[in-house]
Amino acid sequence: MADDLQLESGTESDTTEESSARSGQEEEEEGGAWVTWVHWFCRLKGNEFFCEVEESYINDDFNLSGLGALVPYYEYALDFIREADSLEVLTEAQQEVVENAAEILYGLIHARYIVTARGLAAMAEKFRASEFGRCPRMLCHGQPCLPVGLSDLPRQATVKLFCPKCEDVFYPRSKLHGALDGAFFGTTFPHLLTLTYPALRPARSVERYTPRVFGFKIHPSAFQAAGQTAAERKLRRVQPASRSGNGNGAAGAPASAPAAPATTSAAEGDGTATAAAEDATKPTRVANHSAAADRQAAAAQDVSMDSASIA
Repeated sequence: MADDLQLESGTESDTTEESSARSGQEEEEEGGAWVTWVHWFCRLKGNEFFCEVEESYINDDFNLSGLGALVPYYEYALDFIREADSLEVLTEAQQEVVENAAEILYGLIHARYIVTARGLAAMAEKFRASEFGRCPRMLCHGQPCLPVGLSDLPRQATVKLFCPKCEDVFYPRSKLHGALDGAFFGTTFPHLLTLTYPALRPARSVERYTPRVFGFKIHPSAFQAAGQTAAERKLRRVQPASRSGNGNGAAGAPASAPAAPATTSAAEGDGTATAAAEDATKPTRVANHSAAADRQAAAAQDVSMDSASIA
């Protein structure tokens, strides 16, 4: 779709200010020579992670199979990337929608291209130049990172940086880079690159930070002991409150009643004394009960003997 596309008479121009600035930038960069949309797009600020996909790869429909279901206005976006002439006239709003769709389409094409031999070679050069940034982990000593996506589907997650030394992922430092869709790089690329170029794969980091207190290493059991101590302290704070709540009588009783605690204490004292007295007399009651049972058994035996003699 040509950039100099004009609307019919009586309508506004379909080229936005951004398109005009882009055309002027293209002419300045190459001294008036024609610059492709792909070249311009990859040189925009915030798009430094992208490499230029070869025109032959984009023109091969086999490489684009299945992308039509993921990108709106797919045909218009593809014509926009290929800069193919079109006879259709679009409004300014439609032109902006097509440009946004073209950026998404190029990102998904880019994700497929960078896992090919030529794409891996292009990204390997950027990796050697540390164009993707460095690992923020101190013990990785500035190891260059690679962009990676957490999903192969668009609009799921933004791009992250994968460190091949500690094998962890981080957010990019630049907000412009952090706004890129992770699907534009995919989940496979960084791992395939280190497999394809073993010399670029660094040794796995074995250094670990050691926590210290006053110069002494912290034993793992110290955290468990600290947790138990904290739990015991919490339990001690809860128990006095429970005992004080039980001593105040039933819930809802006025706290200002002075006689309630004394009466309750006296009643509890009388009850305790009565229980002690009952415990003291319990053996005597058991012995008396046993003697009475023996007498009843003897009387029953005498009655049975008398009955037998009469018979």
